[in-house]
Amino acid sequence: MDITTVGEIAVRSIHIMASGERADFDALIHPEGVNREAVAEPPACRVVGPAGFYATALWLRTAFPGFVHEIHEVVADGNLVAVHATMRGRHAGPFVNYAASGEVEAVFPPTGQEFATTQSHWFRVRDGKILEHWANRDDLGHAKQAGWIPPSPVYLLRMARAKSRARRAA
Repeated sequence: MDITTVGEIAVRSIHIMASGERADFDALIHPEGVNREAVAEPPACRVVGPAGFYATALWLRTAFPGFVHEIHEVVADGNLVAVHATMRGRHAGPFVNYAASGEVEAVFPPTGQEFATTQSHWFRVRDGKILEHWANRDDLGHAKQAGWIPPSPVYLLRMARAKSRARRAA
């Protein structure tokens, strides 16, 4: 597999997070594919293969409908690919973080604020599909732009209520 091909696979896997259908994930994610970032995501996101990656996409779309990734650079070495990108969106739905146990840990109610933060995504490709994914994100910049920090007393109250609702729904 040439470098352009593994780079294209990695970039496509980023873009389907925003708008891909389940069949897109089946086509791009290896049956043994692991998302190493799923530790703070809903338990459905932690499963191996396309189902876990698709669950991550649905989780992100709930909080940030219509988000997009602008790709800046793609570097590949064999089956390893690094992608530098900016994620842009609006915080329009609850963003729920989970503990390792799968319990709701924190909920950030929608603020309506726009954000644009840089991310570096790393992929390992096998058999023309994503086998591993991990990332480095500017989470502090995202939190500031989304209006999560510094939190106002009213926003802290909204977070507590949203967390209670999410725990009841789980």
